[in-house]
Amino acid sequence: MQLIFVMGAMMLYAVGSRLFLGKPVNWIMEMSQFMLAAYFLLGGPYSMQLNAHVRMDLFYGRLSPHKRAVTDAFTILFVIFYLGVLFWGGVSSTEYAITFNQKNYTSWAPLMWPIKAIMTFGVFLMLLQAISSFFKDLALARGKPIA
Repeated sequence: MQLIFVMGAMMLYAVGSRLFLGKPVNWIMEMSQFMLAAYFLLGGPYSMQLNAHVRMDLFYGRLSPHKRAVTDAFTILFVIFYLGVLFWGGVSSTEYAITFNQKNYTSWAPLMWPIKAIMTFGVFLMLLQAISSFFKDLALARGKPIA
């Protein structure tokens, strides 16, 4: 969670360097984008674990806890499928980046495999958390909740 402060400090450094020293820093924007991707993809599984993610509450709030569990157990299957495909693509993309020493097409030209590996790991954690949620919702739908 503290990564947001590091990103803020980096952006302040970039602005200060450009305004006061007259020396723009070309890698800051790209590095902050990489950090934001890591922040987002590693924070998603944590918020899902805490059940703190945002839901579209049009009809869901009116359902009984049992019907919510049934709905969640059904809909999480689509999320698991999506995350499985995303993970498969992430592994493939990371493998490509490592094999061919892929670099970004900017003046800084950072290696791409570290951020791709972090993003793939975040998707993997989200997939594990979605599978865990599926079994918890399934147990609740059957009337035998898991702690």
